[in-house]
This record gives sequence, C-alpha cells and structure tokens, in this order.
Amino acid sequence: MPVGEPGAAPRMRRRGLATRARLVDAAKQVFEEHGFLDARIIDIAERGGVSHGSFYHYFESKEQIFREVAAAQEERLTAPPADDDRLAPSPDDTATDRIRKANRRYLEHYRDEARIMGVIEEVSRYDAEVNTARVQRQKHFAERAERAIRRLQAEGLADAAVDATLAADALGAMVARFAELWLVQGYRRYDFEHAVDQLTRLWANALRLEDGPAPRRSRAKRA
Repeated sequence: MPVGEPGAAPRMRRRGLATRARLVDAAKQVFEEHGFLDARIIDIAERGGVSHGSFYHYFESKEQIFREVAAAQEERLTAPPADDDRLAPSPDDTATDRIRKANRRYLEHYRDEARIMGVIEEVSRYDAEVNTARVQRQKHFAERAERAIRRLQAEGLADAAVDATLAADALGAMVARFAELWLVQGYRRYDFEHAVDQLTRLWANALRLEDGPAPRRSRAKRA
C-alpha cells in the first residue's frame, strides 16, 4: 500500500510498534543470557529480526532498551494476579491466608523471572533510571501492604500499636531481599512451599495477627 493511501500511516505505526516490542523481547533474552555488560546491540538486533542499523530507529542505545526491559518487568511484578484459583481471594480466607497468597504471588513471579531480575538488581546499583523503577516497584508493594495492615488493624486482627507504614516497608523489604538472595544469588536452597510458609509466619508474628476470618464472612454468618 503506498504511503499516501488511507490507512497506510496507521499500518506503519502498528508495524513499528510490533517491531519495537519484538526488540524488547529479544533484548530481555540477550540480557538474561549475557548480562548487561556483555550484551551486544548486534545480538539484540539479530534476534529481533532487524539490521544493526535499524535498531537505532527504535532505540538510541543499549541502556535505553534495557531501561524499557526493566520497566516492563516491574509492570509484570506489580500487575494484578492472573486468573488462578489458588490465589483468588475467597470469603473464607483468614488474615494469614491473605498474606500467604500475596507472598506466594510475589515469589512465583520473581522465581519465574529470576534471570532478568538478577540483571535488573545489578544494573540498578549504578543506573539511576533503573533504580527508580525498582524503588517504585517496592513502593507499590509497600503501599498495598500498608493498606492491608491498616484494614487488619481496623478489623481488630492485627496489633494496633504496630506502625503500619514502617511495618509495610520493613516486611516488604524482607521478602524482596530474601527473594533476591534465594532466587538470584543462590545464597541457600529452600523448598518453595516451606519458604512461602515461613515468610508468612514472620509477617503474621510481626503483626501479632489474630487469624480470624474476613469480616464479610462474619457478617454473613450473623445475618
């Protein structure tokens, strides 16, 4: 279709977006295999199905495409849970059940993407933009955890004397750092189910959690 014909420009934009997305996927694979420092633009371009020169039509540098890979990964980690009966909320969930599902979801996502997470953690130590994305991810989980802690306190299920903001930051950092040491650094080997259970116990103990059912279930019983 000639460029001047109706519909040509949108089709070209769609094709450009598809190529850009393909390059990001290719870059993720190359960074996983070689790390950031040893990854080469020519390898990313080849795997993405474009010429070396065409790469620069979409990205200015290796740093730029890595930042996009990192941002996409942070979005995956913070995305709402996919349809999964194991992790779906239930009116029968106890307070501890809710925490266990959140810990399991985070650790499963991290485990499934451990190779690229390791590269992101490394690069975040010297790249301000990647570190910002990493910090925003941590803030996302901390804010969500803080809201959950405050709800538990309001329901009379968690220690009201606990500072919800501080607890969310500290407990979230514990899980994030544990995931990196375990799943990226290989610091120790743990059974996955045991790790989920123990992290959940640490959360529950820190909040002095009363393992009662969700209030909606209690109100339904009284009704």
